[in-house]
Amino acid sequence: MPVNQLKKYLDEQHVKYFSIIHSDAYTAQEVAAAAHIAGRKMAKVVVVELDGETAMAVLPADRKVVLQDLREVTGSEQVRFVSESKFKDRFPDCEIGAMPPFGNLYGMQVYVADPLAMSDTIAFNAGTHSEVIQMDFIDFERLVQPRVVSFTT
Repeated sequence: MPVNQLKKYLDEQHVKYFSIIHSDAYTAQEVAAAAHIAGRKMAKVVVVELDGETAMAVLPADRKVVLQDLREVTGSEQVRFVSESKFKDRFPDCEIGAMPPFGNLYGMQVYVADPLAMSDTIAFNAGTHSEVIQMDFIDFERLVQPRVVSFTT
């Protein structure tokens, strides 16, 4: 979903958001710094496989996924990270590693780390390495309907 399509979707859903343009950045912590957003409010998307189904784990930029915790909270037998080469075709309209956490638009379940849900806002890559969208978490939750669970350190 190119950034224009994402913005169109948010506009159609009557969501207020901010678009933040920044110099190219590739890690979630770099993006947060470039966009002047606290790492705890900057969401990074990690693509995982839960019993063979691809899903998004969405967590603050300053946290890491604990696969064992994700396995327990999802009730999955097998949980593993998915390499970019295996999921890049699923997001043909996004730069690799810059997909927004809207798994609902890509046919994927979304699991959000509980620290993100405790924040009033959420910021995330808008499909590119040079633009971030920031919006109210409550709007994100309404649109995406993620499962909020504990799976980070």
